[in-house]
Amino acid sequence: MTGSCARLDIPRISCVICAFNEAPRIGAVLAVAASHPLLAEVIVVDDGSTDETREVVRRFPGVRLLSHPSNHGKSAAMATGIAAAQSEWLMLLDADLKGLGPQHISALAAPVLAGRAEVSMSLRQNSLLIFRIIGLDFVSGERVVRKALLSEALTEIHGLPRFGIEVFMNRLIITRGLPIAVTHWPQVTQSRKTEKLGYWRGLRAEWRMIADLFKAVYPMALLSQTCQLFSLRTDHAERASFAARIRKPRDHAA
Repeated sequence: MTGSCARLDIPRISCVICAFNEAPRIGAVLAVAASHPLLAEVIVVDDGSTDETREVVRRFPGVRLLSHPSNHGKSAAMATGIAAAQSEWLMLLDADLKGLGPQHISALAAPVLAGRAEVSMSLRQNSLLIFRIIGLDFVSGERVVRKALLSEALTEIHGLPRFGIEVFMNRLIITRGLPIAVTHWPQVTQSRKTEKLGYWRGLRAEWRMIADLFKAVYPMALLSQTCQLFSLRTDHAERASFAARIRKPRDHAA
């Protein structure tokens, strides 16, 4: 009885997954997310897919499917999911993860549910090498944040470039000084666009995504964001200190 009551006290989480032509991949993610006890609801926003993504999602009766009639990009799809979510916390997952298990969702949620952080971010096995070296992927698509952080900015999110949502979230996190926990996912990878579309089409898609990042924030600001996010980490204090030392000369010069 005591254990049952304790579980009722655990804050619930709404999971939002944005998808565009992810029929071959999203089922594996939903098989884990749809049955996870920490997730009060799972919302998939289909962003105008032309493949069988919606049909795959419908195989999971507990998953709520929202559909855009045409493709508007991840930022707009995320805004739709955020507006629909009912819980205090949001877990944002990419639809093309490979190797995801229940333990990874539990690990991503744990720091915020335990009160050790206000934001949790993943670090996947195939995050860029530089991100794995420094221990922080500033464009990670897997995060846990309070819904209020993003729901208050829905108008701005709708106005973002197609792939500007992560760097926009970073700005909100930095502005509010929210403590961050990085959750290592050594068995989890994300499908690259070259895997999905073929080498040349995938490469062009990757460059378009990078161009969107630069529309959302200047290249030098990306470095600044990374350093500032470092300083907000609740773990690896020596790395946070190192990031602070990197920023100090620039801050002094300003």
